[in-house]
Amino acid sequence: MRLFPEDQRIGLGGAPLGNLLGEVNEADAVAAVNAAWDEGWRYFDTAPHYGLGLAEGRLGAGLRGKPRDEFVLSSKVGRIIYQADDAATDDEGFAINTNRRRRWDFSRDGVLQSIEDSLRRIGTDRLDVVFVHDPDDHYEEAVATAFPTLIELRDQGVIGAIGSGMNQAAMLTRFVTEVDIDVIMLAGRYSLIDPDGLDDVLPACIADDVQVVAVGIFNSGLLSQPRPAPGTTFNYEPAAESLVAKANRLADVCESHGVTLPAAALAFPLAHLAVAGIAVGCRTPDEVHTNAALSRTEIPAALWTDLKSSGLLREDAPTPA
Repeated sequence: MRLFPEDQRIGLGGAPLGNLLGEVNEADAVAAVNAAWDEGWRYFDTAPHYGLGLAEGRLGAGLRGKPRDEFVLSSKVGRIIYQADDAATDDEGFAINTNRRRRWDFSRDGVLQSIEDSLRRIGTDRLDVVFVHDPDDHYEEAVATAFPTLIELRDQGVIGAIGSGMNQAAMLTRFVTEVDIDVIMLAGRYSLIDPDGLDDVLPACIADDVQVVAVGIFNSGLLSQPRPAPGTTFNYEPAAESLVAKANRLADVCESHGVTLPAAALAFPLAHLAVAGIAVGCRTPDEVHTNAALSRTEIPAALWTDLKSSGLLREDAPTPA
């Protein structure tokens, strides 16, 4: 199945809708979904993990009433959300105090329950894509039970495509080569400052005809502004000084060509043949409109040439025409 329209290869990442790294009010979250729709974005991604179901509910509220056949919706399995007796502050980066908790579960029953729960929270009749989410410490369970369950559902026509979403490339490469999947969600490992997916997973995807949704292309903040802000993060941790310095050198070259660092970061992954599209996390309508405008920026070809000649970009990295 085609994940993105030919003319709109950008979609909405749902993690910020679940209060990732800071609270988002309900109205802004729903308005962000509507803004993405108004910009023509037709791919929407979410997960039970994001705000312990909060992001799924908010995405569903924003998509309510939209023609279901006109957009692609993905969610994930691997974590079950359940009710505890007492409220507590979430300890995995989402600003939420709730009696909901998460537990790992890659079993057949867990996969089926997770999908059923996601459908209920989103308020939809189907998921187009289902990813096995972050099975870093659960490879055997994912291969033995989670993927076979998803393959069965795909073969029955219940879901359209299956894959895995992770922040690492090595295990995704194994899944691409060892499991009958359709798509991967590659988080942070194919960006302007970290294109190392070129070493393994992207060639494997080309060889096995597996589509890639590139996410985390700002690396959690380092590339999201024209210049790295104080306290900026890389992979959700404080960015090392060497990375901040490299981001500033990237920004120097971008500015010399009249474009911004985030505009170049948005454009870069789309040049690779394996990449079907990108998904960008947005918290508010303004962020959606800003990223949509950046995605329409024309990047001079000379920018990529200068990045390579200065050693800031790998010579083997495909660049936009």
